[in-house]
Amino acid sequence: MYRIREVDGQDDEIADALADLHRLTFFDGAPVPEFDHGHWWLAFHETTPIAFAGVVPSTRAINAGYFCRVGVLRKHCGNALQLRLMRALESRARRIGWGCIVSDTTDNLASANNFIRAGYWLYRPQAPWAWPNTLYWRKSII
Repeated sequence: MYRIREVDGQDDEIADALADLHRLTFFDGAPVPEFDHGHWWLAFHETTPIAFAGVVPSTRAINAGYFCRVGVLRKHCGNALQLRLMRALESRARRIGWGCIVSDTTDNLASANNFIRAGYWLYRPQAPWAWPNTLYWRKSII
């Protein structure tokens, strides 16, 4: 029913699809990332993109990827797409040679629960980078 594919964020059509999904899932809650940096995935329902995720090299942790974005259209929530996208980016991170993935959530219980399901642990970074109520996640992928 759903298909996940790593995509080239430097391709204009792909970048447009990623940006559209970002706007539809984050509204104005976060800036649109630079899709020509890092690794990106789209999840499709038939031929329609309905979810996305991205990982970039972390600037906060050594030898790590930063799981910078994931968004699933509301109509498709509850189908384990975030978890499947997490698995895809973890596989890529292993091939790159990163030792772990770090990320964060703020006021998003569904994402926090998906991080727990995927084996991420809460941690306290030496230099927190987000809001006071942000939860920070880390998973070893070695």
